[in-house]
Amino acid sequence: MGEKPETPIRFGIIGCANIARKVARAINLAPCSVLYAIGSRSIEKAKQFASDNGVRESVKIYGSYDQVLDDPFVDAVYMPLPTSLHLHWAVMAARRKKHVLIEKPTALDVTELEQILEACESNGVQFMDGSMWLHHPRTVKMKETLFDSKLLGDVNYIYSTSTTSVSPEFLENDIRVKADMDALGALGDIGWYCLGAILWAKNYQLPTLVTALPDVSKNSNGVILSCSASIQYGEPAETVGIIHCSFFSSTSMDLTITGSGGSLNLRDFIIPYQESSASFEFTVGAKLAQLHIGWNVKPQKVVVDSELPQEALMVQEFAGLVHDIRTSASHPDPKWPDISRKTQMLLDAVKKSVDFGCKPVYF
Repeated sequence: MGEKPETPIRFGIIGCANIARKVARAINLAPCSVLYAIGSRSIEKAKQFASDNGVRESVKIYGSYDQVLDDPFVDAVYMPLPTSLHLHWAVMAARRKKHVLIEKPTALDVTELEQILEACESNGVQFMDGSMWLHHPRTVKMKETLFDSKLLGDVNYIYSTSTTSVSPEFLENDIRVKADMDALGALGDIGWYCLGAILWAKNYQLPTLVTALPDVSKNSNGVILSCSASIQYGEPAETVGIIHCSFFSSTSMDLTITGSGGSLNLRDFIIPYQESSASFEFTVGAKLAQLHIGWNVKPQKVVVDSELPQEALMVQEFAGLVHDIRTSASHPDPKWPDISRKTQMLLDAVKKSVDFGCKPVYF
């Protein structure tokens, strides 16, 4: 990219989790933002993060989160903190008039998220969660090609997975398996994407009922390590979604959407196989060939190029909204808080069904 604008959006990062490395790079790749400050619980950890990631010497290094929020030159903060800390620090950031880009899951439950969103709204700051795939041009192209044109017909089945095979050390020590840090476990960490995909495919309509399936696996602290759920729209069901998230299976990021007229398939919907382009396949009017020896059509493949990685596009979108608020006194865009709220509501319903022995939870 070319030179940064004279007044780019200045980001502070609070928390040096591994995902912060990716977003720190994205902040500097995006054309309208700059990494201005890094804060951790200790100055040593913040310095180590800066050293490991080649951060410019001009970036401020702080030994506490408060120092980042108190810096008058920080416009927005990115928060890759444990979920249990989101409520406190997101509210604190909003009260200091810092715009909030926060990692998913957004909160431990929708009650906490509502407090965060109220703080952002009352202080006039933008809120967005870190669902990067929503900002990829492939996602935009899929919506334009298949949904806006009704090419698939009425959506009646959605299938989504997010799985990864973790190490024994992860299962023992990672914060995502600690009840006091990230109590939502695999459901919150990677299931968030599956639930978001269901909602995206249904244009963010909330379902009728949610039922966790009886394949739930938890650790000794009660944290979910693997689970599946059925998500039903209408009674009788007009649309059924099935999600599966797990820390025990090989990496998968599948999304299949089937309608009355066709189907969409992709295998890398959360993180594309490569940064510079991504693809999807769709089939319209498919039938079995005569004598059932094959299909009458083959899937059509669409390749979508991307000038920036999807995380940089997310930062660009967020920074653009912040810029508009700063320069034209516009209001924060309600689209992104609404997406987060509905995703959190759906996640809460799955968790409730799990907690009550996989009983149906009605909306």
